[in-house]
Amino acid sequence: MVKIRPYVVAVNHVPGCPRLESGQGGRKLGRQRCAPGCERVTDGWEVDLVLRLPDGTPIRERVKAPVSGKSAALRWAQEREGQILAQKGRKPRQARVVPTLAEFKPRFIEGHVKANRLKPSTAEAYESVFRTHLEPTFGSLRLDAIGDELVQRFKGELVEDEMANKSINNVLTALSVMLKRAVDWKVIDAMPCRIRLLKWELVEVPFYDFAEYRYLVEGAAAIDPRIELLVLLGGDAGLRRGETIALEWTDVDLRRRTVHVQRSSWNGHVTLPKGGRSRRLPLTERLAEALRSHRHLKGPRVLYYDGGASPTNKEIRMWVQRAQRRAVLPATGAYHILRHTFCSHLAMQGATAKAIQELAGHQDLTTTQRYMHLSPAHKDAAIRLLDRRPVEDEVGTPLDSAAPAAPLRSGRTGGGPGEGDGTAPSAVRAISVGDGVETGLRPKPESSRSE
Repeated sequence: MVKIRPYVVAVNHVPGCPRLESGQGGRKLGRQRCAPGCERVTDGWEVDLVLRLPDGTPIRERVKAPVSGKSAALRWAQEREGQILAQKGRKPRQARVVPTLAEFKPRFIEGHVKANRLKPSTAEAYESVFRTHLEPTFGSLRLDAIGDELVQRFKGELVEDEMANKSINNVLTALSVMLKRAVDWKVIDAMPCRIRLLKWELVEVPFYDFAEYRYLVEGAAAIDPRIELLVLLGGDAGLRRGETIALEWTDVDLRRRTVHVQRSSWNGHVTLPKGGRSRRLPLTERLAEALRSHRHLKGPRVLYYDGGASPTNKEIRMWVQRAQRRAVLPATGAYHILRHTFCSHLAMQGATAKAIQELAGHQDLTTTQRYMHLSPAHKDAAIRLLDRRPVEDEVGTPLDSAAPAAPLRSGRTGGGPGEGDGTAPSAVRAISVGDGVETGLRPKPESSRSE
């Protein structure tokens, strides 16, 4: 049933109206009506729908018609009645409110980064990417409005800023992960864009050759035993900087000459090593000796700075710089070059890629392939092997002298030189072996020779 009545917005009551005297602001007191003379103020038409669904469910909807005129309101009411019956009483689905990237970021950090217990360094990397790149560009946009063209334009801006391809991919990956979480959490229906990463090549990493590394170790030993141990932990064991800072004496087994790398420190936060897995590796003789002579009772950790505190990243850099200056090497303070040196020296000494992967704790063998190269000195040594090729053949005949041609057992006649005339071609040197002939070509089977 459809009822159409004027839509009352206010009532001007006359003095003495029982509804006004009720003290309820003009609201109806029971079924008592207004006094004669009260004027109603209307604005449009009210639709009152009273329906019953086929399953017996009663439905009543009172709403102001969004059209003007009584006949138009009646037509709208009839259309609305049909919609309700078609939807079986379900209310129309309200439009989803999609947050902007800046609004969704705290939810992403809380629900993805913190909930998954990502490493503090990873959390800081996400914060840095959002703060530096994503929020200035996409912060005011709704998540479902970040389209393909916008992403490609953003990628082009990063390329113009001369960022490395790997760094650009890190930014794009952070954006992709955020949008995928928004899809998983039903914030948006689907990915609004397709993010394509840039191609990048694994370049050869810098490392010290054998002589440079020896000078570095000797220079560090001349300055401070702690600096010597720091250099050896990186160059002889391949520990990362955070793994070196967090190394404890309980991780070192001097009797078995092994070390268990099972923690890493980043700005005071101790977590698992990179990749989330610990590893055990044997110690070299000089690293074991350096650990043995460095044994102390200052605390559980192996390395301590002046004053009894664990060294910070800045102090590690200062130690490395001092050793580099003493060895007359570029004083960059970069500690990771020692890890590169560890992996490169293993490869140069013939270690397999799988062994290097396990010792270094690489998750992917592709990372290990970066170290499967040789230094220029080793390449030169390999080429010099060709200079030592023998100058005489197996029977003592100089390779540059003309060897006499030996007769060939062949019944063929005619043709060019060496064909049927009993001599070998001048381009093929024949060597007599027993009662047969070896020509450098594969000999014919005995059955194919002429009797």
